[in-house]
Amino acid sequence: MTSRIHLGSAPDSWGVWLPDDPRQTPWERFLDEFAAAGYEWLELGPYGYLPTDSARLRDELACRGLKVSAGDVMVGLHRSDAWEDGLAQASAVAELTAAVGGDHLVFLPELVTDIEPPYGLNQPRELDADAWRRLTDGVSELGRRLRETHGVQLVFHSHADSHVETPDEIERFLADTDAAAVPLCLDTGHVAYGGGDNLELIGKHPERIGYVHLKAMDPVVLEQVRNQGLAFADAVRRGVCAEPPAGVPDMAAVAEALAGTDADAFAIVEQDLFPCPPDVPLPIAQRTRGYLQGCGYGAAARQNP
Repeated sequence: MTSRIHLGSAPDSWGVWLPDDPRQTPWERFLDEFAAAGYEWLELGPYGYLPTDSARLRDELACRGLKVSAGDVMVGLHRSDAWEDGLAQASAVAELTAAVGGDHLVFLPELVTDIEPPYGLNQPRELDADAWRRLTDGVSELGRRLRETHGVQLVFHSHADSHVETPDEIERFLADTDAAAVPLCLDTGHVAYGGGDNLELIGKHPERIGYVHLKAMDPVVLEQVRNQGLAFADAVRRGVCAEPPAGVPDMAAVAEALAGTDADAFAIVEQDLFPCPPDVPLPIAQRTRGYLQGCGYGAAARQNP
């Protein structure tokens, strides 16, 4: 059953969070190293990091034997003025994703903390009823539109330091959104970061798991997060994202739980490393891929429609 979970990775595992930042690995080197690590399936990462001209991107991927699982977009649809711009951003990513053979779009909610020091709050942590409804209704409508217009399936990524982080917030979000339009991107690390139990979430909502991000969290740094109120970006710099098999959750246990669902999904490795020296990511990626394959991920190739 785990052969239906198809292993890939993303720019995130090379320390890439932004479309353009001099601290990040140049995109050409990233693609070369991604292929050298043995991965086939690629998530595109922040729009603008890789070429946005679809013909050029197809050529760059094809010459390295790479295929696309998904694009990514982060939009604050809870804001009263966000819909039109959010739709435009998501549509641009979906169009590029579909043009290069991908069929998912990972939707990330806006972070409430900054990604650079001093890591302050940039908005309230809690949403009022109207803002919550804008978020849930907006994501549901966006999912329907992207599927109808671009043939791309939106999957929602709960995230540390966002308005959908804790187990209660994830449960509320799933209850308030259109299940057909908004499957869940199960990010194992972010679920653990928010105090959740991945195995329990899979067991309660197997039908909502449409995509997976594989990430492990260091319990020691998680304790610092809870005791000191650290922002997620600060925790990342302190090494909260651990290299499997270290950290939580147990990746073999997650693979076993996913095997009991009807998922025919991608499992994309994301070890947040922003920022990091350029020689750090490749050896980690090679070791991680080998370990996860031993857990049962990525045993069969998937052909995009």
